[in-house]
Amino acid sequence: MPIVGGLDIHRKQITFDYLDTETGQVQRGQVSPADREHLRAWLARFAGRKDVAFAAEGCTGWRYVAEELAAAGVAAHLAEPADTAFARGRKRHAKTDKTDCRHLRMLLAEGRLPECWIPPGNILECRALLETYHDLRREHTAWAQRIHAVLFHQGAPALGEGTLRSEQGLAELRAAAAAHLSPAGQLQIATALDMTDALDARLHELRHQLLDAARHLTGAKVLAARLYGVGPVTALALTCWLGGAGRFSSSRKAVRFAGLDVTVHSSDRKGPPGRLSRQGPPVLRWAVYEAGKTHARSSAPDHGYYAQVKERQNGKRAALSEARKILRQACHILAELGDDALSAA
Repeated sequence: MPIVGGLDIHRKQITFDYLDTETGQVQRGQVSPADREHLRAWLARFAGRKDVAFAAEGCTGWRYVAEELAAAGVAAHLAEPADTAFARGRKRHAKTDKTDCRHLRMLLAEGRLPECWIPPGNILECRALLETYHDLRREHTAWAQRIHAVLFHQGAPALGEGTLRSEQGLAELRAAAAAHLSPAGQLQIATALDMTDALDARLHELRHQLLDAARHLTGAKVLAARLYGVGPVTALALTCWLGGAGRFSSSRKAVRFAGLDVTVHSSDRKGPPGRLSRQGPPVLRWAVYEAGKTHARSSAPDHGYYAQVKERQNGKRAALSEARKILRQACHILAELGDDALSAA
């Protein structure tokens, strides 16, 4: 590539450093403010050229930068942040935006850039929907926990299982709040119920969008059909984060990517052993864990193994073991499909 460069992305500005390998000239500067319009105007200088490549770290903001680079005909390379920092070596001087983009440019020019996969646009949209769905689910659970906490804090009778899922249960909750809670406590319960109603409505709408997306994605349809406990939403999450040709050289790396591998010790050798790394997409980790819990059913094909682990450890460890199995199996299936997994069904 006659022109190679690096981009350091921040909310206020994008710092650039690129080298013209034919003339040996280096250009440095900033694109400010950092948005699509100003980046597109800056990229106009490379119009008509097919020999330009830029690298950027896979941090917040990389999506629009990669999209604008591709639209301008510039080859976009996404660097893995942790591996990029490791390639820098021991810190010998202050780290600045200029040194960061120069470091990216040098790694790209030398062919040592630890690259990440850049998903197609439809996969990025599905990821955004899944992340929103997961956030709303967590918020819904938090409001339900607040309701139970307020009742306990003011000595009201405990709610039964499934109280918040039926109209009769909600009526009993309002009656208990009126009879046992202070005015402030009643306001807390009323606010929590309003919030859960709004979250339920949004979750219902999002779930329909996710189901529709899963029906139209080849990888999601195949995974839902072949893996026990993997529904459309889980299959969509697996496809969006594990799909694509050559994504992982082994299924073990897919488990590590999801954050379900067991760490031995922390970086400073003070952490207790046997903890999950919890690195990677939280949505994917949540989805496969929920799928792993389905093997608690006696009709599940792997129920015997689940029961053994539960008896020896506990139900959570058993579900995690099943989740790792599901990840490995999904990785093999998606590897067989290759890029067809991301195509329309």
